[in-house]
Amino acid sequence: MKIDRHIGILSVLLQKNTVTAPYLAEQFEVSRRTINRDIEDLCKAGIPIVTKQGVNGGISIMEGYKLDKTLFTQREMQDILAGLRSLDSVNGTNRYGKLMEKLSVGSSDFMVGNQSVLIDLSSWYKEALAPKIELIRTAIEKCRELEFAYYSPKGESVRRIEPCYLIFQWASWYVWGWCKKREDFRMFKLNRMEHLQISEKVFARRHVPMPDLSNEKIFPGGIKVKALFEPECKWRLVEEFGSESFTGQEDGKLLFQADYTDKENLITWLMSFRDKVELLEPKEIRDEIRISIECMKKKYEMYLDY
Repeated sequence: MKIDRHIGILSVLLQKNTVTAPYLAEQFEVSRRTINRDIEDLCKAGIPIVTKQGVNGGISIMEGYKLDKTLFTQREMQDILAGLRSLDSVNGTNRYGKLMEKLSVGSSDFMVGNQSVLIDLSSWYKEALAPKIELIRTAIEKCRELEFAYYSPKGESVRRIEPCYLIFQWASWYVWGWCKKREDFRMFKLNRMEHLQISEKVFARRHVPMPDLSNEKIFPGGIKVKALFEPECKWRLVEEFGSESFTGQEDGKLLFQADYTDKENLITWLMSFRDKVELLEPKEIRDEIRISIECMKKKYEMYLDY
């Protein structure tokens, strides 16, 4: 924990010109005395940290200093820089590339192509995501409320939130914050947000609980699914649910069994396999799919007379 905190303090000092000991103590949830000891340890390690007293005082790294990568092992440095490069993949700027230069002396092995880990957090929606991410970060830093139109399975709504965290989870970006409409903390998917803008209203920072992102909380299950897939669907089942989600049958078909969370998502997922799957259970959802297929059939049959 101590080493992790030292690295965290260095990261803060490299990103901010000057910070105070109380600020670092709050960020890392330790006492001011512990922060003072950490600063002493970093100075002993050769980091030229400057402390100034007074109204405009604080803690900073000597201007022009580049962090010697020998303070970390090669693998540690590669992991740090891989994480920084991944952030540049979505924010549309070279902000973290510049920070990478500060973390390296001259040229780094990672910078010239000897990296073993490459992380790209961008997506098909990169052009739309980058400005949203920058806007949300600005709102978080300046404690300004966000306003946006939100589209969800329950319908469309206009939301105003106090943003707290940007989260990358389940291959998508979310913002976690206090929703003024629900009067509770909520998570919103960036791809479902439109007309995003920063409000003039400033909010006081709250005690923010970390969102529970465990699979048990977000995907509680409840729908016991049993379906029979054709053999050519194996790659998708392995990719999306793992090889233990199905068992091979004598005729080569695959008996799939799993818990599913949302009925509509389940139907959409099954329909994407077209005629390569038969849902066995639950019976009520099987009936819904049959009715949907009959309605689809009628829509297409109306063109047969032409």
